[in-house]
Order: sequence, then structure tokens, then C-alpha cells
Amino acid sequence: MIHGVTRVDALVRDRERHDHGMEALNLVDTFVLFLAVLGPQKVLLAFARLSRTLDARTVRVVAAVAAFGTACVGAVCALTAPWLAALFHISRASVELAAGLVFFGYAVGMVFGLHFDLAADVPAVEGDEHQASGADPLHPLTSGLRELLLPFVVSPLAVGAALEESLTVQTWGDRWIEVGAFALVALIDMLFAWAVAPLLGRAHEIVLEILSRLLGVLLAAVGVELFLQGLAVLGVLPNHPTH
Repeated sequence: MIHGVTRVDALVRDRERHDHGMEALNLVDTFVLFLAVLGPQKVLLAFARLSRTLDARTVRVVAAVAAFGTACVGAVCALTAPWLAALFHISRASVELAAGLVFFGYAVGMVFGLHFDLAADVPAVEGDEHQASGADPLHPLTSGLRELLLPFVVSPLAVGAALEESLTVQTWGDRWIEVGAFALVALIDMLFAWAVAPLLGRAHEIVLEILSRLLGVLLAAVGVELFLQGLAVLGVLPNHPTH
């Protein structure tokens, strides 16, 4: 009997060590996940368009403020996900479905050259490139942040990932790890914007349009994949890799 108890205790300790290793692995996975859904490859084109009408110093200021706002959004999503889910009666599957649909719509807009900012609804004055682009040198911070709201500050994929990850963990420590990983990715995006966006801003408009449409196609596929994952969680697609 004593031998059996000792064996059980050993198995429990092995399980705890295994779980601790998985937690360390999940820390890296969380950072990689947020880097994939909110990394520089997703936001540099938006910063490049700002660089065409705003000076380098203003772009750096806008990037810093946008990165701080992005980190705050990620923190709110990660720390309040259980209450948000209970308040709005949403589940992990619904988060994935909604994020996939919104991001797919945004990506399709990129493919067809549509813009979802407020300036797109304002008729551009002939010769006024600033108004047509949506970035206004007279109001650089507000207009720049408005341009970055959907692709960066409130990215559907990033918000969906933060909510989903928070709903799958049980401890506050894990949620604070998510907050740190999310903020680190926002910082990396800001540094890339400082270094690369001015160079992209000097590229010809045709080059930016080609890159935008190519990225739109790839991001549309990401949105569809996230939507399919939501269906798999609901059991609609039992053979999907999510299962």
C-alpha cells in the first residue's frame, strides 16, 4: 500500500514537472502567436502610407502613441476576457468567428483598394494629397491614429487572439504573461516603423498598391482560417487540424 502511494506521488510530481515545462513553452508560443497576428508584416504598409504625407519625426510620435494604445488594448482584452465573455455571453468559438469575419472584410478591402477610415468618406480637394490619403499634417496625431486603428491599435486578429488565449488559461499569472507578450510585439512594431516605414514611404504609389493587394490576399486567407477554427471549436468541422 505504501509502495502504491509512493508511486502515485511520483507520478504526480512528474506531471507537475511536465506541466511546468508546457507553461514555459506556452510563454514562447504566446509571443509567437501575437507576433504572427500583429507583427511588422501586418502594419508596416499602414505606416508607410503615413510616411508619404507626414515627416519622419511625426511618424515616430504617431508610432509610439499607437504602440502604447495597442499595448493597452491587449492588456484590457487579456485581463478582462472572462468578464467580457460573461457580460456579452460570448465563447471562444464566437470570438474566432467574429475576428475572422472582420479581418476577412478588412483584407478584401485591401485587395480592392478600399479604405475604411473616416477620410475616405470626405471628397478630396483637387491637389490636396493629404486629405485624399487620410493623413492630415495639420492634425497629424489624430489623423495618423485614425489610419492605424484597424490594422494596428484595434486589430481584429490580435484582439481575437488575446481574448481567446485569456479564455483558455486559469491564472492571473498566465494573463499577465499575455499582457507582456502583447506589449513586446507592439514595441517591436514601433521600432520597425521607426526604421523601415520612412524607406517604404519613398516607394512609388504603385509599389505600395501592389504590396497592399498581395498582403490583402494573404490576410484574407488568415481570416478564413480563423473562421474555420471557430467552426471546428463548435464541432462543425471535426476533421479540421484544430481538433
